[in-house]
Amino acid sequence: MVKKTLSDIEVSGKRALVRVDFNVPLSEDQEITDDTRIRAAVPTIQHLLESGASVVLMSHLGRPKGSAVPEMSLAPAAVRLSELLDIEVELVPDCVGSFVEERAAALLPGQVMLLENLRYKPEEEANDPDFAKALAGLGDLYVNDAFGAAHRGHASTEGIAHHVPVSVSGLLMEREITYLDGTLRQPARPFVAILGGAKISGKIEVIENLLDKVDALIVGGGMSYTFFKAMGLEIGVSLLEEDRIQVARDIILHCSERNVELILPIDVVVADRFAIDAQTQVVNRDSMPAEWEGVDIGPATRALYSERVSQAGTVVWNGPLGVFEMEPFAQGTLSVAQALVQATERGTISIIGGGDTAAAVTQMGLADGMTHISTGGGASLECMGGRILPGIVALSDKENA
Repeated sequence: MVKKTLSDIEVSGKRALVRVDFNVPLSEDQEITDDTRIRAAVPTIQHLLESGASVVLMSHLGRPKGSAVPEMSLAPAAVRLSELLDIEVELVPDCVGSFVEERAAALLPGQVMLLENLRYKPEEEANDPDFAKALAGLGDLYVNDAFGAAHRGHASTEGIAHHVPVSVSGLLMEREITYLDGTLRQPARPFVAILGGAKISGKIEVIENLLDKVDALIVGGGMSYTFFKAMGLEIGVSLLEEDRIQVARDIILHCSERNVELILPIDVVVADRFAIDAQTQVVNRDSMPAEWEGVDIGPATRALYSERVSQAGTVVWNGPLGVFEMEPFAQGTLSVAQALVQATERGTISIIGGGDTAAAVTQMGLADGMTHISTGGGASLECMGGRILPGIVALSDKENA
């Protein structure tokens, strides 16, 4: 899918309607606890402003279920964006209607306004055509820079494209497509995928899609214990998906049939209870004690995974390798992330597939050492799983592509 981008259009003197992803976490007192997604949208907004456009931004936040929930207002996002751009960003109290239309029409080149939470309206998630048309009327052109919402066929991500003259990807969306679509199609080899997190069930599509592409599949996190069970190993009281044991067996078989190296933990950090101050020990994977649970990959596994990463041409990683939220059980994720940073410095393409993995490497101060960190958890998973994302399909095709 070769889609039009900002470089394909003239924006001077035009009003750009930009879908951004300001779905940021808020504390109880409405403070933004992580502004990554807002900062990620700044390059596109600045490009438009510097090119002589005015900008109307739209986003959702949380799940207000079609009603105005004050705690899910985009007001904190407007304040933070004002600080980042060093200009006033007006938050209008609605996203459609005559007042919003008047405020949009009054915008001058170089000015920005932000619509209130799109999901205050049930028509947004229903992809209502009239609502999409009303949104489209607020701009001269449409820019989608919200990769995190690209897997949703909503009015602001898909429906709107049917009512504007041109729909293009923003700089962030373009980068996401380049790495999560383009790189997966033609990866530098060896191509290694790291999959972790709690469950196999959320990643079955991803695994099936990647098995035709990767040279090696590294598995860690809670999902590895279901693989152990499929191999006939005892796992104590570790996380287990009973209904996915056969799926794990099938994956093991498919890896063998397709000459994909399946790399599972060879040793494990186990704890006597799920707590930060629990007693721990390192055991081989075939010696897990009955009343203990796995919480991280062991030191021998860290060395093995780090070695494989250091030899890779491309690494895609989705899902932490242990309970990284608890510092004693974050060492596996940290060790492999450090190895990946070093590999990236030597030329490896490193792609972090959003969600908890992005949070982990950011928390560890290693985000800047990766080639690309996706802003979309669910969207990146679906893209890696080979799905076509509605928000990308809706964009205008590039001529002669």
